[in-house]
Amino acid sequence: MKIEFLNEFLNTPLFGILLSLISFQIGTLLYKKTRLSILNPLLVASILVITFLLYFGVDFETYNRGGDYISFFLGPATVVLAVPLYRKIRLLKSNALPILAGIIVGCTAGISSILMLSNLLGLDEVISRSLAPKSVTTPIGIEISKQIGGLPALTVAAIVFTGIAGAILGPFICRCFRIKDKVAVGVAIGTASHALGTTRAIELGETEGAMSGLAIGIAGLLTVFLVPLLFYIFGLIS
Repeated sequence: MKIEFLNEFLNTPLFGILLSLISFQIGTLLYKKTRLSILNPLLVASILVITFLLYFGVDFETYNRGGDYISFFLGPATVVLAVPLYRKIRLLKSNALPILAGIIVGCTAGISSILMLSNLLGLDEVISRSLAPKSVTTPIGIEISKQIGGLPALTVAAIVFTGIAGAILGPFICRCFRIKDKVAVGVAIGTASHALGTTRAIELGETEGAMSGLAIGIAGLLTVFLVPLLFYIFGLIS
């Protein structure tokens, strides 16, 4: 009876939702206790979910019945990041040109570095196409990957890894290069590591969070146009 109930529970969306929420809550508690960047809640949650699925032999499709519901809220959650931007609208207007220039340079450098490293390491062209949109939000990255012939699953993995890396290393890199301007820090983190990086930028300050949130939207739009253009320049699209 218990086994039947457990099997029925595993095949409902509630299983994936509960596992995700509990894992993320554990990650959040660990981060609050330690304040260590390496213990990013999403990273901890991902490790816990993967470990649970492997240990109990639960396939990904079963888990993802609930995961799809969580993915549905990615868009609305990203839109909420516009709130701190609205509060800093005057700062945005006074720095509009440098902000736009920084985002353009950041997007171009991010995509170009993937293409150059792919050529240098002799990676398969499909992998290059999948990794190119790594610095935008998941919904945009998936669509770009589909359009240029990449693997959406690999693109999602690259986006998650990039976001976690940006959240962990972004502030440290800014300190290493003595970047103290709050606008510059926010734009850099948002352009390089989208929403996950922005959650860390918000912790740094309201200005950093607002500029990072702005960078997400503009970088997403620019990437849609820059990826095909840079692939053409690098000779990967005729």
